[in-house]
Amino acid sequence: MIGRVLVLDEIAGRQAAALLVDGRLEELAVDPADDTPLPGAIYRAVADRPVKGQGGIFVKLPQGASGFLRQISGVAPGQRLLVQVSGPAEAGKALPVTTRLLFKSRFAIITPDAPGLNISRRIKDEDLRSGLAAMAEAGMAGASPALGLILRSGCAEAEEDAIAEDIAAMRGLAEAVLADLNGGPELLVDGAGAHELAFRDWLDPAVDEADTEAGSFERHGVIEAVEELLAPRIGLEGGGHMMLEPTRALVAVDVNTGPDTSPAASLKVNIAAARDLPRQLRLRGLGGQVVVDFAPMPKRDRHILDQVMKAAFKAEGETNLAGWTTLGLYELTRKRDRLPLASLLDRIPG
Repeated sequence: MIGRVLVLDEIAGRQAAALLVDGRLEELAVDPADDTPLPGAIYRAVADRPVKGQGGIFVKLPQGASGFLRQISGVAPGQRLLVQVSGPAEAGKALPVTTRLLFKSRFAIITPDAPGLNISRRIKDEDLRSGLAAMAEAGMAGASPALGLILRSGCAEAEEDAIAEDIAAMRGLAEAVLADLNGGPELLVDGAGAHELAFRDWLDPAVDEADTEAGSFERHGVIEAVEELLAPRIGLEGGGHMMLEPTRALVAVDVNTGPDTSPAASLKVNIAAARDLPRQLRLRGLGGQVVVDFAPMPKRDRHILDQVMKAAFKAEGETNLAGWTTLGLYELTRKRDRLPLASLLDRIPG
């Protein structure tokens, strides 16, 4: 189907959400089977012991769990802190947390200790921006000057009442949480599950269809697409393919042309791999250091691939394209922002 389709269903009895764009899977979220903390969860924590060599401090979380805060200045052992989960924990490591809290809804984000009223730069219409600015001022009237507000791009198509409700809800939640520093480690705000995340973050631009009926993943081919994501081999145009395999230290990507090994074929398959790589990493929940062994091609063509990689990763958030190594490999780093799909689903239950 041409257009944007939001699909909500379950996999193995857990909430799952998918976003299809022109029939291709572009976003995927699956809830974990256990009580693994989700990114965005907010805790009251207690500072434990600093690790100066790593530039941070461990914090105590509920049920004996630990978080790691990359901050030492101004934090003393025994101090109570409000922290937010910033990403998934690697096996055997503490949960990454931050004191820079965000209270996010579909239209509004409250930013403690980051004051100011801001409107998404994607909203260009000056009259609309003026109206939203007035709504922001009204919604934050009387609030602590330390609280900031960001109105998201989805406000461009939203009803005023819906925006006002989101501002009020997020402000109220933020004020309640910020005042809740007494007591031991405790979960104060759950991270967004798959369905909530989809409605909060995937509806801008607006979808052309939303399918929330049971069996929707089967009807829209999502199950087949997820099964492909659980395999290392990714087919590319012209008979080429890339192998994408995570290790404990890094994600290794190997691009192959297939039967055609001419320089023209190499550049073509490398461009195809570069364009699809951000989507593959995002959907598979992979990040950290990524090393790509592109198919052999003349060095003079590397600048073409550089431009393709920059364009492909432009909208991918916290990604650093380090470029070519002396051995002819391409390196990049990508923030781990979700649980690896393979850790959530070893296979699709049949």
